[in-house]
Amino acid sequence: MRHFAVVGSGPAGFYTAEALVKAYGDAAQVDIIDRYPVPYGLIRFGVAPDHQSLKAVSKRYDKVIEEGRVRFVGGVTVGRDVSVDELRGLYDAVILAIGAPIDRKLGIPGEELPGVVGSAEFVGWYNGHPDFADLAPTLEGAHAVVVGNGNVALDCARILSKSRHEFEGSDIVGHALEALEKSSIRTVTILGRRGPHQIAMTPKELGELGHLEISSPDVSADDFPPPESDEAQEPGHRKSITILREFADQMPDPSKPRRIVFDFFAKPVRIEGDGHAERLIVERTMLDETGTAQGTGETYTVPANLIVTCIGYQTPRIEGVPYDERGGKFANDHGKIADRLYAVGWARRGPTGTIGTNRPDGYEVADQVAAAMPPGSEDGKAGGAQLDALLAERGVHATNYDDWRMIEAAEAAAARPGSPREKFVRESDWLKLLGH
Repeated sequence: MRHFAVVGSGPAGFYTAEALVKAYGDAAQVDIIDRYPVPYGLIRFGVAPDHQSLKAVSKRYDKVIEEGRVRFVGGVTVGRDVSVDELRGLYDAVILAIGAPIDRKLGIPGEELPGVVGSAEFVGWYNGHPDFADLAPTLEGAHAVVVGNGNVALDCARILSKSRHEFEGSDIVGHALEALEKSSIRTVTILGRRGPHQIAMTPKELGELGHLEISSPDVSADDFPPPESDEAQEPGHRKSITILREFADQMPDPSKPRRIVFDFFAKPVRIEGDGHAERLIVERTMLDETGTAQGTGETYTVPANLIVTCIGYQTPRIEGVPYDERGGKFANDHGKIADRLYAVGWARRGPTGTIGTNRPDGYEVADQVAAAMPPGSEDGKAGGAQLDALLAERGVHATNYDDWRMIEAAEAAAARPGSPREKFVRESDWLKLLGH
């Protein structure tokens, strides 16, 4: 029997566990370890609450556990409750799949002012992440700025621009829904250093902005190169540009009280305000021959009572694991960090790709593990039984899949009408329910 530890229960972790079981069959036992008592990582805490179809992938992950070769071990923080070296002593291989949950900084003056939040914080707040339940983002002013030109920026802008009615069927948490309903924000500016051709927004997410009840998009036709330049783009990207051009051809709907303004070729320079963010000073940019945004020296002011930065993420460090400072991820060679230690997903690649990108990534690393210790070779480490003993000795109350099912049932029972669940947003609530 081979025993493997996968640290992190998001998509990368589950796909890796699935791949290991396929490679070894009944000769493998996989423990998915997570710092939170509940599984699914990015699916639970990152995917937008009004995108329930994306969250449905968790049903596939359920089957991975229900087949019996994979365990969920929740409420265990690697690096605090147990070290990576200790895990390597207990398991034949350890695969780190902890994602990249830390916001990158803009690195400009004024970023420390209240009213400036990272997208991991803001998304975590409306998605019920326990670390951000008390965030209380500034929603009293009329102006919000979302910095970034990817799908996360679109999610944040869309959530700020919806009516309460439009959240029906979502699992946005109650505290966020109530706060957003009372929001005074009337203009959300999406700020990007480069132009429409350089966005990282997918057509589905971009197109949603054209169908909101109380908000309409505002795009300037002056930001676009000639239409024939679109032909050089990939089909999906070309479709996104077409949607932006359609927005530019339409005037903002005067019957809708809120606007979503796309401000391209705009570089944040500094944030100003009297004890709180009030405005963002922006430098106009232009693209050089390599497509890099260069400042022109022209600056202007964008009102901003709330600023959400969506400029990327980085993986947290774990003691004893080599780190790639520039990439914001674990230092690795095609997923391998060291002997019997691997990384998958964003912890391996950096914050790129979609949920599905993690599947081939996990299978590739599982193939490496199987090549290093072929199925049918001699028995390996002690695995989960020894981990359980170690955690019990240290007073760590780990949760399991049955515990998660109990939490899931309680969240479904507490849901408002039409919502699939009302998430518990504090670890103490989860543990109280379980009697820990």
